[in-house]
Amino acid sequence: MDVVDSAPAEQPSESRVLMHVVYGLHTLAWATVGTLALIALVINYIRRQDDPNPLHRAHHRYMIRTFWWSLVWLVLSLPLFFLYVLPGLLAYAVVGIWYLYRSLKGWMRFADSRFPDNPPVDVP
Repeated sequence: MDVVDSAPAEQPSESRVLMHVVYGLHTLAWATVGTLALIALVINYIRRQDDPNPLHRAHHRYMIRTFWWSLVWLVLSLPLFFLYVLPGLLAYAVVGIWYLYRSLKGWMRFADSRFPDNPPVDVP
């Protein structure tokens, strides 16, 4: 006969749930032409300094950097549309795939309670 552990499961903190929601918004941003990314970016900026957990702050910074670098690459590849539509579409597709990769990579690392890149210097 199997013994079932009757201890209550630890509830995830509100901050942890919010991080998963924000990563979900960033990941689905391509389907809304970036609207969800803007909403997630605002949440990242608001919550970045308020969160006492260094892991969460590092992930907020990671998502903010991912958004702004994606925007820089989209603006820089905009002139390719003037050459012909195909090079511009290819450049935007590459940036979109990179954004999706960074979002999924960060989300998986957050789910494993790991820092997005390397841990910050002030974290032991």
